[in-house]
Amino acid sequence: MKLKFKQQPYQTHAVEAVADCFAGQPKASGVSYRIDPGANPVQPVTPQQADLYGMPGAVEPTEAGFKNAELALSPAQLLENIQAVQRRQNLPISPALAKDNKTGCPINLDIEMETGTGKTYCYIKSMFELNKRYGWSKFIVVVPSIAIREGVYKSLQITAEHFLESYGKKARFFVYNSKQLHNLESFSSDAGINVMVINTQAFNATGKDNRRIYEELDDFQSRRPIDVIKANRPILFLDEPQKMEGAKTLASFSEFNPLMIVRYSATHKTEYNKIHRLDALDAYNQKLVKKINVRGITIKNLTGTNAYLFLQDIEVSTNKPPMARVELEVKQNNGIKRVPRKLGRNDNLYDLSGGLDQYKGYVVADIDARIDTLSFTNGVELVAGDAVGHVDEAAMRRIQIREAVKAHFQKEMMLFSRGIKVLSLFFIDEVAKYRQYDEAGEVQGEYAKIFEEEYNAYLNEVMTLEDTPYNRYLKGIQAHQTHNGYFSIDKKSKRLVDPKVSKRATETDDADAYDLILKDKERLLSFAEPVRFIFSHSALREGWDNPNVFVICALKNSDNTVSRRQEVGRGMRLSVNQLGERMDNPATVHEINELTVVASESYKEFVSALQKDISESLSARPRVADEKYFTGKVLQTSGGDIEVTPQLAKQIYKYLLKNDYTDDNDQITQDYHEAKREEQLAELPADLQPYAEQVFQLIDSVFSAAQMPEIGNDRNAKLNPLNSNFEKKEFQALWNKINRKAAYTVHFETDELLGKCVAALDAELKVKPMQYIIERGTQLDNASFDDMKSGTAFKVTESSTEKYTHSVHSAVKYDLIGNLAELTQLTRSTIAAILKRMNVAVFSQYKTNPEDFIAKAGTLINEQKATVIVEHIAYDPVDDTHSSDIFTAEKPRDDFSKAFEAKQHVYDYVFTDSNVERKFVEELDASTEVAVYAKLPKSFFIPTPVGNYNPDWAIAFQEGKVKHVYFIAETKGSMSSLELRDIEKSKIACARKFFANITSDQVKYQVVDGYGALMDLVK
Repeated sequence: MKLKFKQQPYQTHAVEAVADCFAGQPKASGVSYRIDPGANPVQPVTPQQADLYGMPGAVEPTEAGFKNAELALSPAQLLENIQAVQRRQNLPISPALAKDNKTGCPINLDIEMETGTGKTYCYIKSMFELNKRYGWSKFIVVVPSIAIREGVYKSLQITAEHFLESYGKKARFFVYNSKQLHNLESFSSDAGINVMVINTQAFNATGKDNRRIYEELDDFQSRRPIDVIKANRPILFLDEPQKMEGAKTLASFSEFNPLMIVRYSATHKTEYNKIHRLDALDAYNQKLVKKINVRGITIKNLTGTNAYLFLQDIEVSTNKPPMARVELEVKQNNGIKRVPRKLGRNDNLYDLSGGLDQYKGYVVADIDARIDTLSFTNGVELVAGDAVGHVDEAAMRRIQIREAVKAHFQKEMMLFSRGIKVLSLFFIDEVAKYRQYDEAGEVQGEYAKIFEEEYNAYLNEVMTLEDTPYNRYLKGIQAHQTHNGYFSIDKKSKRLVDPKVSKRATETDDADAYDLILKDKERLLSFAEPVRFIFSHSALREGWDNPNVFVICALKNSDNTVSRRQEVGRGMRLSVNQLGERMDNPATVHEINELTVVASESYKEFVSALQKDISESLSARPRVADEKYFTGKVLQTSGGDIEVTPQLAKQIYKYLLKNDYTDDNDQITQDYHEAKREEQLAELPADLQPYAEQVFQLIDSVFSAAQMPEIGNDRNAKLNPLNSNFEKKEFQALWNKINRKAAYTVHFETDELLGKCVAALDAELKVKPMQYIIERGTQLDNASFDDMKSGTAFKVTESSTEKYTHSVHSAVKYDLIGNLAELTQLTRSTIAAILKRMNVAVFSQYKTNPEDFIAKAGTLINEQKATVIVEHIAYDPVDDTHSSDIFTAEKPRDDFSKAFEAKQHVYDYVFTDSNVERKFVEELDASTEVAVYAKLPKSFFIPTPVGNYNPDWAIAFQEGKVKHVYFIAETKGSMSSLELRDIEKSKIACARKFFANITSDQVKYQVVDGYGALMDLVK
């Protein structure tokens, strides 16, 4: 497999943020200088001789070197550029260039990027962009550990061809090694892009090899390596700078004589000039990382009982009552063992355990699949994930491994058909728990044995007799083949050993631990490689990752030295399929990309700690949505940047206040986020409507607790397979009538559009005249000098608001035709024709308020344009149809806390998106007139000129009871066309034409606001 890369807008923005800071810097192809040849230059050796005799270190000496050109911009120009970059992203504005006194570097830039969004890719691409624009070519990537160093080197390898296609160049890169100093000669003499990767231990540790960078070396012609490096005036990129803030490390950076220092991290500890932000909230909302689910384990100590019980889950089926999967102790011939059992109502644990006294009174009273609870007649109640009785560490680890194996299989069953390989990752603290050694050699450790037992047990439940590709895949893999351990290897004994970890670090210093993980990343992603479960040391938590890690399980005691974000960070990247393509389709990204964390604590405890970590990482976000915050911010539109004036800021603030979207402390409320999710936000004032998308983005930049990424409870996410309703003749007949695909055409005359636009403008265009406020006041008696200074010596006695109806004379020159052409995407000549035909009195409003005139006229013209397109659209059937596979390929799992248990739906449970849908489903499912119904998958869509449209419901009624046996419904909370968005109205109109043209007369399509409205139509 070969990983594929593509141009991602969010990554391009990060690269441009760096490059734009140096706008105006002249391009120089590298400044030539004389490289210090040293005291004893090596003899010239031809490339042929070097290849023949294996002498890569003996290169021909050269005096010509190429270093980065000095910065030509003045500090004032550079600061102005940085502020412009910050302003367009609405970041805090740097009042001055932040200098780091410890490094001595005057130029320091910060880029904040969430783990898993590709910061390594971004700073590699930034090197190419800086070279393209300004000619800089000497770069050093500094990392805090060997793990991250090896990851960066791998990234440079796998992105080389991608950047060659984009920039027409390849970078020369190497890892600094004090025993391979010939690389420094090439780094200095080569005029192309050169990248050195170095870890801080190589120049900041006290070991003999680490000191060599500062020493005059005989094997380096009596030169100091650091002197050869610094002569190039390199640009330093710091990866995870928060781990390199020791005084000695920072002082060491000055030895490199850097032109500038650029810092990349998800969690900056010290900030300089922040020029880009893509934090945890941005990454989740933009669907750039996986969604997190947690499978927690709660230990309950019940008073007066030693009965061990672990409730794994509740199984549901269409043809039998719910069953509880429970682990309990059972008396056997060779002693007492803990074994899993399926329990039904009235099962007696005393009998099932072989007569163990601790289970007396434990008779199953109820099993509730809706809330995942198991109740006994003695009053004990367990929720899925609860463990009671004697739960020692060995029992906890077995439970975790079992849960991880189960989560793996559930994800694999969903993703195998999509060509996505699922990987699961276990972190452990001791190699001996996975691999041990005796006289015979390598033997399994405790965790390896438990894993194979649990794997085989669950495999027997998953495997069926059907000859499917997935079953064949499973049969071809033995348990011992599908897991492997990636640890350090002792060079003498060749045995796996615990890594060498320094007292102050969490990363190993042994590069051998990373070979398989990093160098074989592509192989791990292939179905041809049987390894699917990876055991690794917890010290490898940072520095590597694989996009297809879907399950993470930490088989260790929780501690406070590692944040929950670090624990989940290795699995946050979006997955890839067997073609190396990234699974980032916005419509399905979080249905595919869900990371399950199997925690050794309760769901509530883990999520609470994780959300605390995320919240703390968002501390730089503004918390208050007031006029002061909004004023001066930038709205980025297709027509250019628009600065939020004090007047617009006041309108945004009043809008939030009026609709209870902010509280008394000017903080964003839950109501705002709920209304946005339900697409029920109140309409913005007219002046803000042209920039609605940008205004809401600006509001969303203000942090509130309701914004926190949703962290699901993985135990509530169950398989929800199709049931027998799907095979009913009524549903199959309906499906056969609607599963047609079609292409549309649109023909209309320009004169018709002109006429509609002119009529709408003449009838509806009402421009607000500009207003001014007159205030009258008097000076207070006995006013002090301090009152005069503070402006409180006068009191307002009356005020009035007046309208200014005369022509506005302003220094601002408005391009009326150009602005309207940009807003409507029509030609200037078409806009000019519309304006010429307008009523003179209506057009004269332009003089009183040009901005309001342009905004409202643009909205009205766009509405008429959509109307004309929809009126003249025609659908023609094509040979292709929708496959019924779309019902099984999409969203077979979801959060069951939102589920409705249905009788007549094609799935056992229905997941609704709003209260309106929930009520509609409840009445639909109880109806005696309904034979079967389905919520249509997102893959079933109708193409329209304003985007694909996915209807909500397909309903088949009992024949003979209603007029329209087959019905396609769209549920909306309001039936008023005034309350539907224009884009929705256009899509609905297109859908009506689609069903009218493509399906039979028996199929009816309509928008309804409830079950009553539906029955009025079908009867």
